[in-house]
Amino acid sequence: MTTTAMSKQDTLRSALANLRAALPELRGALIATTDGLPITQAMNEGADANRVAAMAATALGLGKRINDTLDSGDLTEMSISGKEGQVYIYAAGRKGVLAVVAPSGMNLGLLHLEARDTAQMISEVL
Repeated sequence: MTTTAMSKQDTLRSALANLRAALPELRGALIATTDGLPITQAMNEGADANRVAAMAATALGLGKRINDTLDSGDLTEMSISGKEGQVYIYAAGRKGVLAVVAPSGMNLGLLHLEARDTAQMISEVL
């Protein structure tokens, strides 16, 4: 019997697809390296995944520095809110970033539950 293991890229694409399926109201989601390079993305039309990946990695780096300065432990996640929605950025181990774009009024408990699990899976792959 022959089984084909999924590549890392395929595994990450699948994780992002599963996240989008669990939370269909999301406006977008992407996985990037902590250097700001996009790995895979499922962003709505008009969003520049390269820019979002770079900004998410930069925000995560800044958040980590703030946490270090305040001795708050390892950064797990952060949020940026606007009138029309929010962006949630999750640390995915030492090498990855998960950014999720949500509309305002979304069920945040469900969002965090699904996104945290996805970030954990990403950290295991990267």
